[in-house]
Amino acid sequence: MELLIIFLSASIVNNFVLSYFLGICPFIGVSNKISSAFSMGLATTFVMVLSATVSWLLFNMILVPYNLEFLQIPSFILVIASLVQFVEMVIKKVSQPIYRALGIFLPLITTNCAILGLALLISMREYSFLESIFFALGAGIGFIFALMIMAGIREELELTDVPKPFRGAPITLITAGLLALAFMGFAGMI
Repeated sequence: MELLIIFLSASIVNNFVLSYFLGICPFIGVSNKISSAFSMGLATTFVMVLSATVSWLLFNMILVPYNLEFLQIPSFILVIASLVQFVEMVIKKVSQPIYRALGIFLPLITTNCAILGLALLISMREYSFLESIFFALGAGIGFIFALMIMAGIREELELTDVPKPFRGAPITLITAGLLALAFMGFAGMI
């Protein structure tokens, strides 16, 4: 039951994008089309789960036993950068259209603060290995969820008559703010 609560909390109640405001760059930049938003969400989720696994092992098996906790942030960044390079190579090899659609945002997963935030929250909350995996999976699903909602809304906005001063970035930011406000309604549920 506790694992389900961790998963639901990370995906809906404490959504990284809409509650913690982590990962805003790909949220705004890649959410033009549902297909690219979904691909970015999958890639980010994959990196989140892998980085949670490796970061937990690194922190609990090396940094803590040898009193090297002060190396937490640089070591997590190194892990994340390595994993993103791996994912980028795999996507480039497997699907050129997805690789081109994601463009610059794929290598930018390295600097996605949602992934670093995930690794830091896992160590701060002292999650077990299994709890870390569920937390990462929930955060990734929540990330996909936020990107897909935003992409769906933005595709619909392309077909509507938005007043000229609100076209582009203004309506995107207003939409993101309204989504974040809507997700605040989940606060305190879990």
